[in-house]
Formats: sequence, C-alpha cells, structure tokens
Amino acid sequence: MDDMRCLPGQGLDMINPYELPEGNVKIAFSGGRTSGYMLHEILTANGDLPDRVKVIFANTGREMPETLDFVQECSQRWSVPITWLEYRKGDGKVGFDVVSHNSASRNGEPFDDLISSKRRLPNVFERFCTQEMKVRTMRRYLVAEGWKTWHSAVGIRADEAHRAKPQQDSKEAVWWPLLAAGVTQSDVMEFWGKQQLAFNFDLRITKGFGNCDGCFLKSEQTLATLWRMHPERAAWWAAQEDRVFPGKDKSKQNAQMFKRMGQARYAELGDFVSRQADWIFEDVDYFCQKDDGECTG
Repeated sequence: MDDMRCLPGQGLDMINPYELPEGNVKIAFSGGRTSGYMLHEILTANGDLPDRVKVIFANTGREMPETLDFVQECSQRWSVPITWLEYRKGDGKVGFDVVSHNSASRNGEPFDDLISSKRRLPNVFERFCTQEMKVRTMRRYLVAEGWKTWHSAVGIRADEAHRAKPQQDSKEAVWWPLLAAGVTQSDVMEFWGKQQLAFNFDLRITKGFGNCDGCFLKSEQTLATLWRMHPERAAWWAAQEDRVFPGKDKSKQNAQMFKRMGQARYAELGDFVSRQADWIFEDVDYFCQKDDGECTG
C-alpha cells in the first residue's frame, strides 16, 4: 500500500500520525475499543487538547449500558471532555441535543424519533440511521458552535483500509490517524489487554453487542444471542417492525423491515430462539453447510 500519510486530510510532512492537523478538529468517538484507542494515542501525542478540538460521542439510545459507562470512564480516566449528542426532531430543536452520561437516552428515544420523522425503517439499502443520528447530528452541532471547516478523526484501522473512502466536502476533511500509523485490530486488543491487567479498565461488553445492540447489519447469530441474553432489548427492534406508518402501502414490506426481503423478521427470530434449547448457541453454524455448497436448513 502507498504511504498512508498521503491520504486526504493528512499532510505529507506529518511525522507523528497522531499529531493534530491545523484548524478545528472533531474526534468521533463511537464508544468502541478502536476509537477509544485512537483517542488515547491522540492524547498521548498532543497532551491536553486545545479548545479547537472536540471529542464527540453520538448516542442513538440503543447502545448497551456498558458502552455508555465506557465512554464516561474514558473521559474521567484520561481527563478529556467528551461532548454527548443525541438526534432531536421537532419541539423547536435544531436537530440535536447536548446530553450527559446521566441524562443520555437508554430506551431508543432518538432512534424512535428518527423513525417517526422518516415514517419508515432504515435497512441495509438505506442506512439513514447512521447519517442522521451520527454524521449529521455531529455536523449540526459543530455548525451551531460556529465552525466553518474542520478535520474529522475517524477510527479506521490499517486492516480495514477498504472502509476509508475519500470524500468531497467543503466543510470536513477526513483524518485517519490509525490508518496512517498502520494500526491493526491486534494492536488495539493488545492495548486494551494491558489496560485490563494494569487498571481493570476495558469495554465490558459481550462480543457483537457494540454500537446499536440489535443493528440490522449484525449476523442472525448475534441477534439470536441478543434475544437469549437480553430479550427486552431485542423486543424493541421487533416492535419497530410492527409499526404502521400513515400513508405507507403495507404491501411494500421493505419499508416495514430492518432486514432484506426473505430474511427473518426480529419477532420471527425471537420466536425461534424461544423454542430452542441453549445448545444451538454452543457451536457456530452447527447445522450450516453453506461453505460446502449446500444448506440443510
């Protein structure tokens, strides 16, 4: 791969990939280990962040409690202010609200507001949930703060470089410090392993439950595990698929489903899980033979 430091948003003369670029900088913190590692390395390289830098966490209301606690703990342990934002629609709001660990939504309220506003569900073909609740919510906040242009630090690693897509934006230039540093998932996990041993500090969450708990991009195995371990959380997603949106043709089922046509609805998956014993979770794809060119299901 060519020199990572030649990527958009980074100067050719940048020696330390974590050194802050000039001007305003937004650090997007998803609440996961990778973006947490990125934040730590930026702090290590630059010390206390100047006022022209804002660390932002956009809460959808469907994050696990452990994610919210992790964001708060990073802020406290590393003495870095983190701005918590949530999508808002109506009631005189300007598209966002500033909240805190204590006041943050925990029952999907921002997501519910978005679905009500759009009168349809996001899905694998139209992922407006990410655009509205994260990308545009942060953008609206920064514009309201008076920012005209800025760099945006995004936690994409070197082993997922295919996700780094240059963008044409008059306001925002993307900065990929982890990509420039050649960081891989093993580096991130090694860092958090040391944090766990030394400080008992890590994201204490079940694998697959990061970000939105029941995201439609997750595998059916992960969603089935959510139904088994946290049925009350999985039920929220099932309830959304049961909603009737005024003016929508109910025959257009894609508007009423998170998953693609032909895939199980959330309630159907939950019903399947409730009728099975725990053994179905002991072996991944126990009966699945798709890798051998056939399916016995």
